[in-house]
Amino acid sequence: MNTPRNPLAESGWRRILSGRSSSIWIATIALFALSPIIAPGSLGVAPLLSMLPFASVLAIAAAGQTLVIQQRGLDLSVPGMMALGAVLASALPQNEGWPVWLAVILGVVGPGIAGLVNGLLVTVFRLAPLVATLGMNALLLGTVFALANGTPASAPAVLTRFALARTIGIPNTLIIAVVVVIIVGFLTQKSIIGRRLTAVGVSERAAIALGIRVNLYQTLAYGFAGVCYGAAGVLLAGYTQTPQLFLGDSYLLPTVAAVVLGGTVLTGGLASVIASGVAALFLTQLGQLLRALGWTDAQQLVAQAVVLIVVVLVRELIPRISRRVSAARPPRAIEAANSR
Repeated sequence: MNTPRNPLAESGWRRILSGRSSSIWIATIALFALSPIIAPGSLGVAPLLSMLPFASVLAIAAAGQTLVIQQRGLDLSVPGMMALGAVLASALPQNEGWPVWLAVILGVVGPGIAGLVNGLLVTVFRLAPLVATLGMNALLLGTVFALANGTPASAPAVLTRFALARTIGIPNTLIIAVVVVIIVGFLTQKSIIGRRLTAVGVSERAAIALGIRVNLYQTLAYGFAGVCYGAAGVLLAGYTQTPQLFLGDSYLLPTVAAVVLGGTVLTGGLASVIASGVAALFLTQLGQLLRALGWTDAQQLVAQAVVLIVVVLVRELIPRISRRVSAARPPRAIEAANSR
């Protein structure tokens, strides 16, 4: 006699395994479970405390990249945006005597304004997102170099203390990242603005037919993305204490990788900011594990590329396998009759 199946359990597992964001959650849990086995000591308190701030910065930047990719774009101005946020928060107090709080606000808002310009270039002037954001990146990097007079400035002591401090044992950078990711995730998933952003990302024509102001929401997406990049740059400046002028260069490709691993569709529409944050944690821990194993930077890049390909393939193959298995099974009525 055949053992009766539980349809609810089967459908539940199928949804978990076939969800676009599920694979990165599974991969992250597996990575953290295997890390102490592969490289003992790579998951201790000290390694975690040194890894989490960088994962937090990447998660915030990836949240911004998610908003842009949701609108079928790709933001190449991430390095310039982060560098601008860092230099405004550090150089203005040191070189110009600005109040720290005002410099920090400008470090977050300034890239947001640049993001709005990106959005206008894409929506009003119809420039390709790659061209608009690449040009903006060059402009911002030149601005950074001019503001800093070619010399990196030390971050204000107050900002450094905040970035290095912990609250109830939790790094402040992680707390800020969680707050940003949750807020942006809520806005994109549960709010009216988020539903309209999704509608615009899925189909501009359908959104126009529904009366949605497409240009406005796409521009806002680029602006919010700039705010995220600026916040990431300010935090990174405080944590590194003396930020390099082009500190954002190493974050461009990881933000795109985090968005892809998180399940956001490159063709627009479907997006998950929280999953992008989890992917940022995954990528940072993977890098730390590989460094603990003595891998070179080149080997780490190859490993990250392989992991990216594997996760994407798994995400695409599991739904297909699930559909084939479901199609191969006999109807429940026939199955029940055979079991009698």
